[in-house]
Amino acid sequence: MMTYIGSMTLCLLFLLIMCGSVCHGGKLLVFPGEGSHWLNMDILIKALHSQGHTITVVRMTKSWYIKDESPYYSSITIPVTNAMDEEFVKPIIKKIIDIERGTSSVLNFIHLQIEMFSSMSKVHKHACDLATAVLKDKDLMKTLKENQYDLVLTDPAWGAGILVAHYLQLPLVYNVRWVISREGHLTIAPSPMSYIPMTLSGLSDKMTFTERVKNMLFYLLFTVRDRLTLRPQYQAVCDEFFQPGVDFYELLQGADLWLMRVDFVFEFPRPTMPNVIYTGGFQCKPAKPLPQELEEFVHSSGEHGVIIMSLGTFVTEFPHDIADVIAAAFAQLPQKVIWRHKGDRPATLGNNTLLVDWMPQNDLLGHSKTRLFVAHGGTNGVQEAIYHGIPVVGLPLFFDQYDNLLRLKERGGAKLLSMATVDKNNNFLEALQDVLDEPSYRMNMQKLSRLHRDVPMEPLDTALFWIEFVMRHKGAAHLRTESYRMPWYSYHSVDVVLLLLGVVSVLILLLVAIVRYLCVRKCLKRKIKSE
Repeated sequence: MMTYIGSMTLCLLFLLIMCGSVCHGGKLLVFPGEGSHWLNMDILIKALHSQGHTITVVRMTKSWYIKDESPYYSSITIPVTNAMDEEFVKPIIKKIIDIERGTSSVLNFIHLQIEMFSSMSKVHKHACDLATAVLKDKDLMKTLKENQYDLVLTDPAWGAGILVAHYLQLPLVYNVRWVISREGHLTIAPSPMSYIPMTLSGLSDKMTFTERVKNMLFYLLFTVRDRLTLRPQYQAVCDEFFQPGVDFYELLQGADLWLMRVDFVFEFPRPTMPNVIYTGGFQCKPAKPLPQELEEFVHSSGEHGVIIMSLGTFVTEFPHDIADVIAAAFAQLPQKVIWRHKGDRPATLGNNTLLVDWMPQNDLLGHSKTRLFVAHGGTNGVQEAIYHGIPVVGLPLFFDQYDNLLRLKERGGAKLLSMATVDKNNNFLEALQDVLDEPSYRMNMQKLSRLHRDVPMEPLDTALFWIEFVMRHKGAAHLRTESYRMPWYSYHSVDVVLLLLGVVSVLILLLVAIVRYLCVRKCLKRKIKSE
């Protein structure tokens, strides 16, 4: 009886503590990204709404995925002429695929970098245009101030939210994997190039000397690109609307909290910071029952199971010749296949393959009959594959996708192909058969799944707690280092090293002078004696 009363008392005490820590009725201003970036931000917004918070989402008239009406948020729509919509993205994807299928790897790399640089510059021009339109609208800014928001939540892959948060002097929280154009850690945490691979380098954390040289060259390339093409665009907005001396890069680094969409089951181990909170896989959840027609198709696969193929929000179709090769490979397998494909029906499509415009990806990955995931390597899809323990055959297209899949390959859970080789020498069919027939791929992914799930708090609950923490305490300045305010020579202690070198040099010169003086004096004495 005493044990029961004691347990009840502890439970009540725990509930009181939890109730005391909850932040009721907060107001959040959200600047989301487009495409897959919106998909995970939308999940976070729904969770915040369920906690009783009021959310306002800033979107553009040409927003691709972000709707102006929702039961979870109200929206502010900013009129723009250009944006990262379907018309903008599809030609870029087609051009990247054409470049990657070229014959010269060196020329492909150069062309691909030029195309990526150009596309990035245009994307951030759109973000700066959005920020400028918001900041110039005096009535809108007055309304935003009067609403008394508790914080700004933004995806820092685009910088508009950072600029508006500074103008409104509000705490800033990132839902982050990428910052402007580079991986988020590179902006805030120490990142030695000796074992931190750069995006697009195709390297792991185990590098030879030659690979470390390559990694450093990639770092320099990205740094030059950022300083010459991207950062000046945002700095121009700072110079127009803020006090002199406001540096955009300091604003970027000065966020209160970084909700990082990775964990160290997926990411290579690396240094971090106190205000970086790891929420990798927060969009993942147990599978729900499939729609009846889809369930019947999956169930008809019998003991062989199903393969699912999806290339994310941006890519819905391939060039005809590649699509025919992929369809022909699927047709030779005993498994059933569900393929998200919006293009023309491939001529070689087999009876075992179902083409769909959309699929409940998370629910299919969590189905007991799913054997393999053919994916492009986006962060969301990779995290869902880890959560459900499904091995992957990767077809990366651009930006971080190869690097994401490389992390699974290094852990024994994936096999990679490229657009240049997928349609040659039965490469695609052999990759499918290899992953299906070799048990280690599935075993390694199931191990990653167990590690990912073995946490004291679900990633989404962790994200909610820390967002509410910032709201309760009006920021998280005690977690933020002052390193971002330091000039580069102070951060790297160049001035200290130069001072110490100067002191040592003076001491050495002084010692040389003393020795020389003593030697000369001794020589003079000998000369005098000899005379």
